[in-house]
Amino acid sequence: MSVFARFAPRLQQAIVARLGWSSLREVQELAGAALLDGMNAVVLAPTAGGKTEASMFPMLSQMVDDQPDGVGAIYLAPIKALLNNQSERLDLYTEMVGLRRFVWHGDTNNHDRQQFLKTPAELLMTTPESLEVMLVSLRVDEAKLFNDLRVVIIDEVHAIAGQDRGAHLMSVLERIARLSRHDIQRVGLSATVGNPEAILKWLQGTSQRPGTVIDPPKRPARRELLVVHRPDPMQLAGDAARVASGNKSLFFCQSRSTTETVAESMRRNGIDVFVHHSAISKEEREIAEENFHRGSNACIVCTSTLELGIDVGDLDRVLQSEAPDTVSSFLQRMGRTGRRPGQAANTTFFCETDEGVFQSLAVIELAKAGWVENVEVNDRCWPVFIHQILAMALAGNGVPVEAAWNHLSQIADFRGIERAEFDRLIEWMIEDTSMILASGRLLLGPKAEKRFGRRNFMELFAVFSTPQSYTVQTASAQSLGTLSQAFVDQLVDGVSCFLLGGRAWAVLHVQHDERRIVVEPAPRGRQPTWGGYIPQFLGHTLCQAILDVLTNGNSYGYLGREAAGLLELRRAEMSGILEPRRGGIEEDDGEIRWWTFAGGRVNSTLRHAVSAVNGEWTVIPDNFVLKLRGPNLTLAHFMAVREQLRSAEFWGDTERWRTIADALPTYRLSKFQPLMPPWVEREVVANYLLDVSGAQRWMADSIL
Repeated sequence: MSVFARFAPRLQQAIVARLGWSSLREVQELAGAALLDGMNAVVLAPTAGGKTEASMFPMLSQMVDDQPDGVGAIYLAPIKALLNNQSERLDLYTEMVGLRRFVWHGDTNNHDRQQFLKTPAELLMTTPESLEVMLVSLRVDEAKLFNDLRVVIIDEVHAIAGQDRGAHLMSVLERIARLSRHDIQRVGLSATVGNPEAILKWLQGTSQRPGTVIDPPKRPARRELLVVHRPDPMQLAGDAARVASGNKSLFFCQSRSTTETVAESMRRNGIDVFVHHSAISKEEREIAEENFHRGSNACIVCTSTLELGIDVGDLDRVLQSEAPDTVSSFLQRMGRTGRRPGQAANTTFFCETDEGVFQSLAVIELAKAGWVENVEVNDRCWPVFIHQILAMALAGNGVPVEAAWNHLSQIADFRGIERAEFDRLIEWMIEDTSMILASGRLLLGPKAEKRFGRRNFMELFAVFSTPQSYTVQTASAQSLGTLSQAFVDQLVDGVSCFLLGGRAWAVLHVQHDERRIVVEPAPRGRQPTWGGYIPQFLGHTLCQAILDVLTNGNSYGYLGREAAGLLELRRAEMSGILEPRRGGIEEDDGEIRWWTFAGGRVNSTLRHAVSAVNGEWTVIPDNFVLKLRGPNLTLAHFMAVREQLRSAEFWGDTERWRTIADALPTYRLSKFQPLMPPWVEREVVANYLLDVSGAQRWMADSIL
């Protein structure tokens, strides 16, 4: 029996009459059967592959047959833009069966929220942060609102699992689950993930429902790929403009500064260019999306803000500056194209750097082999652990210590934290005045209130650390976007210029008390520097794939002529130095270059390992190589040091690695670091910068 026949008659009629569908896709058949049978599920399908309907139709069918009292289903998205993008579609699906949906996030006005609370819609669309705000708000009767909640659907689940936002979501979801009289059904939607079974286990949490992964066979599809090398930025922009001409395109860039530069250059080449990144104001982003829909010679130059399932309509081309850092990102971006009959999914890589060419090759070859990154769940997610203690204390006018532990210890992302460590943390936070213990209940202390209490604690609910930002406005108060404080500190009134929204702006004056920059159009702009100085690491498998590209001798039909010549030149230069899997060692002008291609965290760890054996040498690592200089540095001496790193005793010396962790620079990785005890902060930083077990494995595998 087709799953369509199991749907409520009203839904069947609407699918045929309103949508004009004559059949369901395979993913919708498989997911529909599993969800109607009451299973938790991770549903996998390519972008625009029908995942939304696969989860929504079974949920709507059940609510039509048995209408909930209050909210019956929650659709969660990692970003507001995805909620806004899906709202019209889900409004249609709920309306056509006589139900309603409501979108609640930071931009939803109070009047609409109050109306929703009086007469709740059956489907609530929200973000994890907004869901937690509802739990804290005195105006929300959360016990009544969620008493009949039956299902939670998490879109783009791969984008949050294994990160702080995923840990936060699971904790909030478990708090919501206690309010419902049902075992809440959990559904995750994703286009790309390497370990869906692990994601399912993480997603299920305390639910006792059986779980399944819905992953229908992928049909072979035509792909058009091209990697070109254009070291001259002006030539790159001109060639990109020719590819984009007459088409609707997305041009993905790896940074906001590159986005601005590319946009300005392409606009000079006659393309109708729109800019889309997180520092552009909401209004400007919406204008870009709206105008893009109407254009046929248009390009949105963007960062990862358009990587998730935000629909900007039918696309002709995807362009990529350099290479994405993950196979998952590449597949998400390429999946924007190839939706129309006869059209091939496509990506053109425009690389200014040599490394961009090699990384593009590695990403493509890994994707062709069917490899996608696994999502690794960190079971000692301290930043969110601390955040949730604060949030629970605020939500319940204090939380008993035992209640806090009983909740947190059930979350997969916190299960590696022992009870004794929790007790030690609470004791420290009380002494540090972040918390107060009164009548057995934990309350926010003066330090936490001072740091997070502004604007009714809204800063507390934005879990993910964001730098202080300044609003950029014209003299007529038109909002253009935001700049980080680190960049603003370099601006001089009446002198400085910068690029934003693909246009050059001159600074009239910076108003620090209002966090506002007043600007006017400038004839030319200088590229701004964005972000901090935290090292950005590539993964081990991707770096090993780059090594394979440099050593395997294969030719690639999708390489442009200049890129193919560059590859042959680099292979000739590294001939006799690099070996597959092992890398190689190069000695030149008093410097030793240890080519590992082991990835950023492994190389960072090897740097500290070498320094622990010989502290006189200077060791500079990146994702591919460690460069060594210093007194008495000879190849023989280095090989002796490297031999010591093969010892299991070396890697098992916990005191050595504790000392190394204590000496690491204290990068600001979470806005909750000021509330962390020193030993927790050291662990958080060390987990970001070091991979001791990975480095030990690499040493064992590479030196035979």
